[in-house]
Amino acid sequence: MSRLPEAGGLRHNPNRPPFVIVGSKTVRDTRISYRALALLVFLLDQAEGWQVRSDQLAKGEGREGRAAVRTALRELATHGYYRLERRRLRNGKCVMGTAVSGTSVPQWVEDHKIFRTVSNPAVPVVEQEEGTFLVEYPDGTLGSDGFTPDTHDEEPAADPEPEPEEEPAAEEEPPAAPPKPARRPRRTPAQKAADDAEKEAEAKQKAEEKAALDQAAEEVAKWWWDHAEEHLGKYVGKNNGYVAMRSQVRKALEVGYTQRQCANALLAARKHFPSAQQWQNALGVASNHIIPSQPNGRAPYSDATTWGATPDASPKGPASTDAEDADDATFGVVTRP
Repeated sequence: MSRLPEAGGLRHNPNRPPFVIVGSKTVRDTRISYRALALLVFLLDQAEGWQVRSDQLAKGEGREGRAAVRTALRELATHGYYRLERRRLRNGKCVMGTAVSGTSVPQWVEDHKIFRTVSNPAVPVVEQEEGTFLVEYPDGTLGSDGFTPDTHDEEPAADPEPEPEEEPAAEEEPPAAPPKPARRPRRTPAQKAADDAEKEAEAKQKAEEKAALDQAAEEVAKWWWDHAEEHLGKYVGKNNGYVAMRSQVRKALEVGYTQRQCANALLAARKHFPSAQQWQNALGVASNHIIPSQPNGRAPYSDATTWGATPDASPKGPASTDAEDADDATFGVVTRP
């Protein structure tokens, strides 16, 4: 595949010739509706790098609504003609894009079954040195993205120049043919079922971990929002301040900070929705990684002074006692006097 003119644009499998040809097998595929077939032909007629947007496809005379277009795109994705991609480029950036194929790609069908069960149905692909992409599966392995070799841009090989005739040499026995490589054994139904069950269990575990992380972030965020409005006043900033603050807390929990450290950081920042730098500094203070600046000459930060106990030497933070917990943050259902 040639490098895309637009990183987040359409990819063709294979690269599109200067006309549209749809094979009979695709035209007669009864799994897809006429609506989906017509939309597929329209997408095949677009150049690589073209932006696929359902609202744009729904505009114009004779077009159907946005919901109908999205239904047709899902239909094409289910049967291996189209897919949404989350591309990680070599420069580290991540962009969303699409891919389309004039024939059904069995691997796209299998990938769609795998990734539609997770929170983000887009297929994650990673750009390689030569400009191609590999699919990144939930277990971290990389596999082919199902694209066939691009032959439209290749130049025909030049005819080799005739070599001068030589006198016939003495006949020799032809070399023995190299042994054929052993075929990879096919998976038995039992092996395939076991692999599918393992993938399903991994996907379920990730979904449970995500749900637990979301719940923990929601508990801290709700507690702080109620506490802040009671002690700092009603929030009058951006409409999505609560959501953005909850996202900050979730990211901190995701990298290993505890709920208590996040609560202490919010108390230290004293903002309904702290800025990114204020939040990072407050987390450093709450986790004892940094000592806060003291322009007023006060004593440096100390767990013993703040919490009335000596911090534990382990990296998990201060030991929890009943005296400490009596004044600690409470998550979940919070009752304040």
